[in-house]
Amino acid sequence: MTRTIARPIIRKIEDNRDALDYFEQVVLPAENEKAQEIIMNFPTVYLHDWKESGEYEVYVGESNDIFRRTRQHYDAALIVGKWQNRLLEKDSSLFIIGHEHFNKSLTLDVENRLMHYMMSVDKVRRVHNLRDNPQTNYYPADELDVIFRKIWTGLRKENAELFPTESSIRDSAIYKASPLHKLTKDQESARELIIDKVSRALENGETKQLIFIDGEAGTGKTVLTSSTFYESYCRAEENGNTDIKCTLLVNHDEQITVYKQIADKLGLTEKYGEVVSKPTRFINTHTEDEPVDVAFVDEAHLLLTQGKQSYQGKNQLEDIISLARVTVVMFDENQILTTEQIWEAQILDEYREMAKQFGNHFVLDKQLRMQADEETIDWIDSFTKHGILKKLPENTDGYIIKVCDEPEQLDVEIQKRAKADDTALSRIVATYDWNYNAKKKPESRFCKYWEVVIGEWHKPWNRELEQDLSRREKRGIRGQAWAEQPQTIDEVGSTFTVQGFDLNYVGVILGPSVKYRDGRILFDPDASQNERAVRNRTMSDGTKQKFGEILIQHEVRVLMTRGVNGIYIYACDEQLREALKQAAL
Repeated sequence: MTRTIARPIIRKIEDNRDALDYFEQVVLPAENEKAQEIIMNFPTVYLHDWKESGEYEVYVGESNDIFRRTRQHYDAALIVGKWQNRLLEKDSSLFIIGHEHFNKSLTLDVENRLMHYMMSVDKVRRVHNLRDNPQTNYYPADELDVIFRKIWTGLRKENAELFPTESSIRDSAIYKASPLHKLTKDQESARELIIDKVSRALENGETKQLIFIDGEAGTGKTVLTSSTFYESYCRAEENGNTDIKCTLLVNHDEQITVYKQIADKLGLTEKYGEVVSKPTRFINTHTEDEPVDVAFVDEAHLLLTQGKQSYQGKNQLEDIISLARVTVVMFDENQILTTEQIWEAQILDEYREMAKQFGNHFVLDKQLRMQADEETIDWIDSFTKHGILKKLPENTDGYIIKVCDEPEQLDVEIQKRAKADDTALSRIVATYDWNYNAKKKPESRFCKYWEVVIGEWHKPWNRELEQDLSRREKRGIRGQAWAEQPQTIDEVGSTFTVQGFDLNYVGVILGPSVKYRDGRILFDPDASQNERAVRNRTMSDGTKQKFGEILIQHEVRVLMTRGVNGIYIYACDEQLREALKQAAL
């Protein structure tokens, strides 16, 4: 029997003592008895908001006595340096949220989700009180999603700018990388082990400690990194250690932007300075004499293991370890994309063994991104890891795998998905088999953009359409990941744009470098335009080797594991296209 869940009670008032007094003494007594009971005697969730230079700052909380708690905030507003000072300085609002089923556990979970959502809103520059406290089993935990949806709908009616659509929030890169996600049991266990080992290393004055976490695409490495990084700061502050030095490193332009935004919204940048950085900058600006306490390295497989113009060393991981008391790395060998990131097997094994001897090696193996059953995941794994094309599963448990005859068909399908609110974050991507140079214009005067061209169908490569945007439009997309920008529905993304990010549905164009011959999938470096994948690599013994085939295979895996709900595939190679069509019968 389905329970009918009542609408929440949401009241918005001016955020000052006089308005609160008036609400308590005049407005509330005029409400019906049920509303009075819920607001006065039930736990409530509340939200303060005010504008700062056109953007919002917010504070989210929960209380068993909303009037006493709010007056405590007003009292704190008299103390210099408190966030509550803004309530006196700005035109602020107070939202009071109640529900007939609210108990302590449910209000804590609603508070957590509100904080998570608020941090992911573009118009919110800072969220105060970001200490999460997720609950486990309680009554009525099964009502959380419905009650929260009703709350959010009610808040949107009051202020659609501050409370945008849920789908736009859940599709945002900040939401997906947020440290406020409710962790799985495996993630939570790994986080506690990491924090415990870091604490012991710091207490004992140990240095150059390595914690190594292996995990394939979609196993929650980014969320674990983000959550552990933030939790380290929270616990240090709780223990009175405000001098802790943690840094989060990632060698990926899109991801570094997201992490910097998260650090800003958490208030970490304001308190501790630059806490998010690219590895080269970190290495060039730190010394062994003053090591940071903890260096968290997301996407550690993207670290350089060979010098280049901006990095004169030989191994970024070795350099980072020497500059930190504890280094925590998230690694996936199947996402290495360029020759300068290639790890010689024996060297990589040395790092794993270095971690294992202290019990510091963990493996994440549960697929959290793709909402697909095991048979579907096995089909994608067989294709991308082993070059084997299996028959498509008949029942994919709601996950869509569709083979397209023409690129136009794939384009139409993704355009449809992108126009729907709940699947708007859907984009086309392709293997790097067409010319592209971000620093140059196309050689031909007849071409304005670097494009992916298949017959008469063509679309610009990623970031080409930015050049046509007005200054105002460019300001509007500043800080957004490639797929979040509206114009990118008319572009084709590459691995260098989408690696590490989720899409609702992904349209994958397998270019000429992906072939099918004699019952096997082949990866052909001669057909690739990715110079960083097909050029020679000088090994430690001085020999030169090529890794084009394996790096293109990795590229295909990155692209084909982006879709949360489904994947559309078009293959340029005629034999592969026919084999895919046969596999779908």
